[in-house]
Amino acid sequence: MTLLRILAAAFMFFGLLAGCLAILLLVILMVRFPLLPIAVLLALLFQRFIGRAGISLYRRT
Repeated sequence: MTLLRILAAAFMFFGLLAGCLAILLLVILMVRFPLLPIAVLLALLFQRFIGRAGISLYRRT
């Protein structure tokens, strides 16, 4: 039972560590390339506008 608790704690620790590392890398990317989040935001807004307008970019013949 103790071994199971140790394994569960280790998995939780490494999961939290991986999540914090991913968030830190995203923040570093946003600081290093400030236009990248702006471009992603504009692409998402453009996609929403195209979807609401009913325009299909992939037309089947």
